[in-house]
Amino acid sequence: MRGGMGNMNNMMKQMQKMQKKMQQSQEELMAMMFEGTAGGGMVTVTISGAKEVKEVKINEEVVDPEDIEMLQDLVLAATNDALKKVDEKTNETMGQFTKGLNIPGLF
Repeated sequence: MRGGMGNMNNMMKQMQKMQKKMQQSQEELMAMMFEGTAGGGMVTVTISGAKEVKEVKINEEVVDPEDIEMLQDLVLAATNDALKKVDEKTNETMGQFTKGLNIPGLF
């Protein structure tokens, strides 16, 4: 009986350790910056790991008052590219904690 309690305490310590490491990884991820580009680098969008747009750079060569729609499409494409990179890094970073666990909606 006593051995069971020792195993339970050990397992709880391991879970707390993993939870702390997971929280630290999440905080590091939120502090990271991700850059998405479109139009061969003519438009660049920088997004934080928390999915906040931090910066938009537009090369003046791509600004055509006659074709605002193209510029809008490039900004949209660059933003989606950056968001995709955030998601990929999130899955890579946080996936290590959920390997083997089939929990829908968790990362």
